[in-house]
Amino acid sequence: MKAILIEKPGDEKVLKLGEIPDPVAGPEDILIDVRYAALNRADLMQRQGFYPPPPGASPILGLECAGRVAAVGSAVRGWQVGDRVMALLAGGGYAEKAVVHHGSAMHIPAALTDEEAAAIPEVFLTAFVNLFILAEVKPGESVLIHGGGSGVGTASIQLLREAGARSIVTAGSDAKCEQCLRFGADVAINYNAGPFAPRVKAATSGRGADIILDSIGAAYLMPNLEALAHSGRLVLIGLMKGAKTEIDLTTVLRRHLRIFGSTLRARSAREKAEIVTAFVARFGPALEAGKLRPPIHKVLPLAEAAEGHRMMQASEHFGKIALRVS
Repeated sequence: MKAILIEKPGDEKVLKLGEIPDPVAGPEDILIDVRYAALNRADLMQRQGFYPPPPGASPILGLECAGRVAAVGSAVRGWQVGDRVMALLAGGGYAEKAVVHHGSAMHIPAALTDEEAAAIPEVFLTAFVNLFILAEVKPGESVLIHGGGSGVGTASIQLLREAGARSIVTAGSDAKCEQCLRFGADVAINYNAGPFAPRVKAATSGRGADIILDSIGAAYLMPNLEALAHSGRLVLIGLMKGAKTEIDLTTVLRRHLRIFGSTLRARSAREKAEIVTAFVARFGPALEAGKLRPPIHKVLPLAEAAEGHRMMQASEHFGKIALRVS
């Protein structure tokens, strides 16, 4: 099969289309004929050598895909060859075929195209597990999402809207802030126009955000704590601007703050299956009705994955970048 290969870590130019053997499905797996895959920041980190796949996962890039079921393992129920499928992957999406544990797969609703479905699993499940399972967002709460125009950001805006919570997002330009507002964010803050914490306070009548979902890391830790309400929850999901910094623990103690660290990729098949089941139970009707729909910035052929990586690195996109595989 054709797949995007990496000989050695580097910039996007190391991504090359090549041939590798087809993957083989185990008894609990589904084999997918991939039609579309979607890009994520984690792909850029893996390409650079900073985010190796977990043990046993495919070394091929790609954490989500959509297509048709090509084969079903002997222990799998509820799936048959030909079904439309979207899947959360530990790796392997940038290829013509991918294998996934059946618990990480979801049926594609009729309301979604294959390219939209490919852009659902990684970002919507990331937003769901962190906001709804870990942080336990409640109706009426204010949630700050860093990177409102990203895949996780746009997924979070939609899920919070469905849950009756308020979304405050940051973005890097006035134009992108306007896109976030048109997409449904309640408040958008240009982080290049000054510190975000005072503006979060102003947008919440001085209270602060009940929850912050942060992919930035060290550079934002203290401003995040400043922006949190009393008993607020900070969920850290990325380290785009550093992994090490100092923290004033007095702030955490005095204001009863909670800090969570979370990744999705390295979780066990059982954990991922539980997350998928909970997501479908909570948001399946909205998904079926087409109320949850990722904005697709660009669709590129698989052979042009390098251009997708360049575009994402430059933050030129709003929403998701997809690859047309077949």
